[in-house]
Amino acid sequence: MRIPLYQVDAFTGRLFGGNPAAVCPLPEWLPDATMQAIAAENNLAETAFFVSQGEGYLLRWFTPTVEVELCGHATLASGYVVTHILRPERRSVGFETLKAGPLAVTRDGDQLAMDFPCWPPEQEPADPRILAALGKMPKESYIARGRTLAVYERAEDVAALKPDFAAMRRVPGADAIVTAPGANGIDFVSRYFAPNFGVDEDPATGSAHCVLTPYWAARLGKKQLKAQQISARVGDLLCTLRGDRITLAGRAVLYLKGEIMV
Repeated sequence: MRIPLYQVDAFTGRLFGGNPAAVCPLPEWLPDATMQAIAAENNLAETAFFVSQGEGYLLRWFTPTVEVELCGHATLASGYVVTHILRPERRSVGFETLKAGPLAVTRDGDQLAMDFPCWPPEQEPADPRILAALGKMPKESYIARGRTLAVYERAEDVAALKPDFAAMRRVPGADAIVTAPGANGIDFVSRYFAPNFGVDEDPATGSAHCVLTPYWAARLGKKQLKAQQISARVGDLLCTLRGDRITLAGRAVLYLKGEIMV
């Protein structure tokens, strides 16, 4: 069986930036074990699989080790593949997902905008074991839909973090979104660590901004925010708060297309 494979750098306008995602359009679902094996073989943060359903698609995402409930950069990459390659006459595409509900991607020039859920932080401090593993204690910490949010005073603090990933793996399900105010037109910066999900550091993470957008919108008193994920590859996002939903916008670049032989 031949399966199309596209690799797209998401949340960037340049090759080798942002976050690479693999995208595999399917005529019908493969066994879960096969999709997980493909994701492990690809060895990227996420591999997206989608199947046509009416005018839209069913969409699922796999890291090299697990299936996840939501992935922003692989959704952006999937939207790119549909609106630039498979159906270039279309300017929007709807995706139905197992755990995150309906999602939409709209093409606007060289930008792709995604309609995503909003996950505000809860007034609950994070697990101290996770915070200690980050290597520097944050000024504030919260929980948001099971995710750790650690807030630092300066972007330099976030950039300098060298987490103890082995310690994080000893806490089941531990992950961490770390953030601080930005500068020079950037409202906030972030990084995301998810060693329990097969990704020590994710380069540009849409789902993390489901948490970051409501936090920074409330703190800064503005609904539209420019964000930068300051991983080694760097990701750029435009985030807009819309009540209980958010819009995440960014660019994407095609790196590779080929076939998988299964």
